[in-house]
Amino acid sequence: MQGEILENKNITLSEDAGQELSCHLLSLGCDKNLVDAEKMLGMLLSGGCRFTDDPARAELIIVNTCCFIGDAKEESVQAILEMAEYKKTGSCRVLIVTGCMAERYRDEILETLPEVDGVVGTNAYQNIVDIVRSVLREKRQEERFAPISEAHFAEQGKKGRIVTTGGHYAYLKIAEGCNKRCTYCIIPYLRGNYRSVPMEELAAEAGKLAADGVKELVLVAQETTLYGVDLYGKKSLPKLLETLNAIDGIEWIRILYCYPEEITDELVEAIRTLPKVCHYLDIPIQHASDHILRRMARKTTRAEITERIATLRKEIPDIALRTTMISGFPGETDADHQILLEFVREMEFDRLGDFSYSREEGTKAAAFSHQVSRKRKEARREEVMLLQQELAFRKAESRIGKRLRVLIEGRVTDAEGDGNVYAARTYMDAPGVDGLIYINTGSREFMTGDMPWVRVTAAHGYDLIGELCG
Repeated sequence: MQGEILENKNITLSEDAGQELSCHLLSLGCDKNLVDAEKMLGMLLSGGCRFTDDPARAELIIVNTCCFIGDAKEESVQAILEMAEYKKTGSCRVLIVTGCMAERYRDEILETLPEVDGVVGTNAYQNIVDIVRSVLREKRQEERFAPISEAHFAEQGKKGRIVTTGGHYAYLKIAEGCNKRCTYCIIPYLRGNYRSVPMEELAAEAGKLAADGVKELVLVAQETTLYGVDLYGKKSLPKLLETLNAIDGIEWIRILYCYPEEITDELVEAIRTLPKVCHYLDIPIQHASDHILRRMARKTTRAEITERIATLRKEIPDIALRTTMISGFPGETDADHQILLEFVREMEFDRLGDFSYSREEGTKAAAFSHQVSRKRKEARREEVMLLQQELAFRKAESRIGKRLRVLIEGRVTDAEGDGNVYAARTYMDAPGVDGLIYINTGSREFMTGDMPWVRVTAAHGYDLIGELCG
């Protein structure tokens, strides 16, 4: 996601710097990282920046990096190298690297990439304006880090935020860090222990987003289900949902990243009864073999996961469930892989993503014996995804005839090049990862963020086709 929406704003970057900088921000990785980027954009705007979507024209370039898995690490390195070229071919005067890769590889970045002027850790990005000023003033590399288990939520909230998702939906990061210590995951070492954002801060931020036209809040954290345990002594996600449900202007509240062992009956009841909370959950499961779940240091068994899903579907019959799996974890046998396939076939998830295991230095699993070859990991991942495709296509067909409220994403061009065809999302579709529904609206015009009712008339792969309800 690029910081490109404020291209025409002209504000002086602070009197002491004496500069008006054009800024280009490239944010990689997850939606939680994107929230950090959007807050940095707000700070830069307050500090005095104008924004451009053309990195060749930018005097300040920020790369907000990810290094969760190997592919993300490679993407981040490539992005830094590409942006560094604009110091030779473009207008770039300051190149800053932020995010998870900056936190993990601070010394390596500064030593091997002299083009980089600043490296900023995951818990120090609230200092971005000061760092830019310092680079301009001192003409030397700067680095800024803070203990990753300290929170700066109040300070961040006061600086504002520039939403880059189009204005009709926004991510609301409700916590930072994680306490789980799954053996494959590097995130706790980059983001620290679990820290909830105070509820009053979230309510204020959500109210501001609603006032700015946001219709859908997508709640994110490394794990949303533990929200409030550190602040209030108990799981408080249901109370937060109740608070957000009362905010005028918000129409949908979507919950991502709910660990199955932490889904309480109280949370299920909140999802079932609060009218703005989408009947949708993202539940990262990762595997179904108890042998592999133990090696991953996950806190559930296949039987417990199955029971929790059965409860969700009994209490909320129309709930849409998304999950993620990992194929090729160290020690995964052919039998373990078959257990995973059987589980996916049995559960019939609405949405599912499968990733090949990435061996990350610094994690316990990196030192495990019986590492699986890349070829076998990829073959197993492909087999899971082909099975899920079959199940998802069948699910899409089953929705023909249903009446659904949708959120308009924008106009598209139909095959004949005419007509009012719009892409939209249903409550079953999280932005960026799930499907779309395409609607020919005839003579009726809609704006992004409008929420009409439609009837599903056909299915096309993962996507649906619909018509307006009379």
